[in-house]
Amino acid sequence: MSKSILFLGATGGVGFSALQRSLAAGHSCTALCRTPSTLSDNIPAEVDQKLLRIEQGNAHDVDAVLRALLPSPSSPRQGLPDVIVFSIGAYFNLSKMGMDDAHVCENGIKTVLAALQKARTEHNLQGKPRIVALSSTGVSDFGRDVPLLFVPLYHVGLKVPHKDKKAMEDALVESEEEWTIVRPSLFVDGAKDGPKREIRAGKEDPIKGVVESKAVGYTISREDVGRWIFENLIEGEKAGEWLRRMAAITY
Repeated sequence: MSKSILFLGATGGVGFSALQRSLAAGHSCTALCRTPSTLSDNIPAEVDQKLLRIEQGNAHDVDAVLRALLPSPSSPRQGLPDVIVFSIGAYFNLSKMGMDDAHVCENGIKTVLAALQKARTEHNLQGKPRIVALSSTGVSDFGRDVPLLFVPLYHVGLKVPHKDKKAMEDALVESEEEWTIVRPSLFVDGAKDGPKREIRAGKEDPIKGVVESKAVGYTISREDVGRWIFENLIEGEKAGEWLRRMAAITY
């Protein structure tokens, strides 16, 4: 069954990986991009262009996100998208010796929540999209999900981006939306071709404050995080098992 999916952060590794797979499977996708050509120039020629709608705008702009949430005039969709894949992030700024935006994820997800509210109240759009938000291991309140060797790196070297990820998670958990938070282990570059690597996933219920299963590992590629999101949260028959759950994924 074809789904409608909104991508915020589709030009990056994880979002682009999930987007490519969604288009190949025949899903109707919308991507919000500050520079649309950054995405359109990299879409394979064989993709059905009718399946992809690219909106120009910033994910921190409520009106831009609202515009991407609304159905296009030619779309058969009547309500909100089925899924929102949220994978925006900040880059390390050498001149600042820190992140170029220390609140990029927190402010971004608050923008999404505000835009959803506006779509319902001002445009009477119905539906409750599953928000799939990209976070990180190392921010759990209920158990260690990283190897001991990584603890100093995560709690010192990555303190600022992880604080941002945690604020994003808290905003989602406190909302009334449907969501799944994906916490990948440390990113590595991986070949996009070749045999699939096994991906393990631990599951945490932050509402009850329990770790239902653990998967502690060192690394995973951005490409495979996108694959896991597509296979388990967009098309997965057991996607419901991940509703309002954190998924710690690793090789």
